[in-house]
This record gives sequence, structure tokens and C-alpha cells, in this order.
Amino acid sequence: MPATHTQSVPSTSTMTAPAVLSLEARLAAVEAAMTVALDEAAVAYEVRTAHIPTTPVDLADVVTLPLTPTLQPSSPYASPVAALLHRAQQRLPTDGWCAGSQVREDGARCLYGAIRVEAAGDRSLEARGLEVLMDAIRSQFSDADSVPVFNDSWTNGRVPMQMLGQAAALANSRGQ
Repeated sequence: MPATHTQSVPSTSTMTAPAVLSLEARLAAVEAAMTVALDEAAVAYEVRTAHIPTTPVDLADVVTLPLTPTLQPSSPYASPVAALLHRAQQRLPTDGWCAGSQVREDGARCLYGAIRVEAAGDRSLEARGLEVLMDAIRSQFSDADSVPVFNDSWTNGRVPMQMLGQAAALANSRGQ
């Protein structure tokens, strides 16, 4: 009978398992792969579009508009007091809301300060706006003494700004 030779296979216990990569290492590898893919895509785009003629844009032909408060959307209210209160409500998220002063150094305003600036010197309109705002405040907070006291009793402007919206709706329903 012929002799058979057997070859011994090394034990698998000497082989090590592949290391598990951490999340950061996997993210870095994916980022590197994406960077390579994006670079290749950018080169391919440049090659494919190199034959397309382009003309430089003259910046004088570009229409630009100033970013001023006059570009804000028009008020949904036709009555002057309701429109005033709506504009004051729209101003506070832009300029910022504050308590303890009418206007802070950074431009943030309290309820009274927002109404005053939106009234643009019309003291009668300002007074009527404050009166309607106070009515709206008292409908929910009967212990409120004045608009400034109500404003200063809050740590953030969420409720005061909501009251401006409710006051605008109230003035509109009254036709003011």
C-alpha cells in the first residue's frame, strides 16, 4: 500500500482577529473616501464642461436690494393700531426682546420700546396701541399694572410677543 503523507496545518489560535474600528475611525475613513470621490467628480465635471463658452457677469447688471425694514411683508391688518401692534411683534424677533429697559445697547427692545419705534413719533397711535395691548394683557393676566411691568415680569420674550399678536387681533376686531 502506498504511503500517504499528511501535512500539518498551523493552529488558528495563533491568528489574530481583525481589529474593530471605533466610530471616529470609521467616520474618518468614510470622510477620506468621500473626499476622493468628490475630487474625482470635480475633475470629471471640469473635463466635461471645458468646451462650454462662458461670459463673465458684470456686477453692475446684478440687481441688489437693500435689506431694510421696509422690505418686511405688509401687515395683514388694515386698521392703524392693529398694523402698529403687528409691526411691533415682527420687530422683536429681529431686534431682540429685553426686560428692564426700553432699548438695550444691542438694539433689543421691550414691548413699549417696540411700539414706540413702530409708531414713528405718532404719540396718539402709540397711546392707542399701548391701550389695546394693556386690554389684551388684562384679559389673561388680571394682576398686570402696566405694559412695562408686564414685560419685565418675564425671563424671555415668548409670552410678551404672543400678547402683541393677540393685541393686534383685538385691535383689528375693534376696527382700531
